[in-house]
Amino acid sequence: MLDIQLLRENPDYVATQLKRKGFDFDAKSFTQLDEQRKSLQIATQELQNQRNQRSKDIGLAKSRGENIEPMREEVNILGVKLDQSKQALEAVLHSIESILLSLPNIADESVPDGKDETANVEIRRWGSIPQFDFAPQSHDVLGEALGELDFECAAKITGSRFVVMKNNLAKLHRALIQFMMDIHTTEHQYQEIYVPYIVNAQSLLGTAQLPKFEEDLFKLNTENPYYLTSTAEIPVTNTVRDMILTESELPIRYVCHSPCFRSEAGSYGRDTKGMIRQHQFEKVELVWITKPEKSTESLELLTQHAETILQKLNLPYRVVTLCTGDMGTNAAKTYDLEVWLPSQNTYREISSCSNMGAFQARRMKTRYRNESQAMELVHTLNGSGLAVGRTLVAIMENYQDKDGNIHIPKVLQPYLKGLTTIKLN
Repeated sequence: MLDIQLLRENPDYVATQLKRKGFDFDAKSFTQLDEQRKSLQIATQELQNQRNQRSKDIGLAKSRGENIEPMREEVNILGVKLDQSKQALEAVLHSIESILLSLPNIADESVPDGKDETANVEIRRWGSIPQFDFAPQSHDVLGEALGELDFECAAKITGSRFVVMKNNLAKLHRALIQFMMDIHTTEHQYQEIYVPYIVNAQSLLGTAQLPKFEEDLFKLNTENPYYLTSTAEIPVTNTVRDMILTESELPIRYVCHSPCFRSEAGSYGRDTKGMIRQHQFEKVELVWITKPEKSTESLELLTQHAETILQKLNLPYRVVTLCTGDMGTNAAKTYDLEVWLPSQNTYREISSCSNMGAFQARRMKTRYRNESQAMELVHTLNGSGLAVGRTLVAIMENYQDKDGNIHIPKVLQPYLKGLTTIKLN
């Protein structure tokens, strides 16, 4: 959520900045609505004062034995007007809140302008793209040939965009999770955290998945509005909702493994084959809660932590800065890590690392006391470290041989009791 004072004091600036993200903010209409709010607040307070004064006058008149019926009638009329004014004010405040909840975050000045991914800026590359003397196969073809990825069975059980993993590929998937968690907790000093996979609407409002992205969520048919979490960012970030932290507690750095559930409502026809875009997948998520002046450098460090996993797995990748038209609604700045997939002859996203600034903290009412004991909003950051299914895909494709076998990266072999190759029978 953007700062309401910024909207009131400089609405044209906000409109200009949001235009960079392709969002049209009607500054004039907002200003008119806010003027209406101020007028109604003044009118409501005046009516309240008048009614209070007339009520006191009734008490004095009654003590003097005077006829108080006309005065009572006047108080009743003031009461009706006060209720009407309160209702009108509440409606305007609700409209303002709806506008605030609909606005995206303002992009950082360093973010390149652009309409779509074609304007993203590559920052660096790492690793050597493998050179095969055969036509590399896609992960789904490799997995089905091994008998260890079964999309038909998953479709029978549930539907499209699910997978059943078996035997060594299932073990490799599990090993990746353990490997990522171990690196982030032991080498990068994150606190491991386990959270619910079901969240309430307030949590989704706090991290700004609601109200705008409800169609991307799986909503449960329960009395309370519960949702399956689409990313561990939601429950982990909300652990500090409605809290006042001390400066000494910051930064808080959490790592969390969880399943993620997404309807993929806006991706019909995209990546329908294989494991690239599924309704259910696993992710290791990195979440930071930090001071405002530290969030820029924190994003660089968080991104490096995600890169470390790819480097240890010896998977070639690149880092790109997302342009204003391709970045998420909630982010002020985002780096995407894109891993090389031989079957597609291109890089594909495997992690997004974002600085949200105070955007989520303002919604969650998460603050801290600085050195002078003044209250400030924290800044929140998050990123995948990494998406587990896509990492499995990248290993299968980059470590394949001409016979369809999958060779296991050395760093993962201890997690698989020395297994070095998943062989085609």
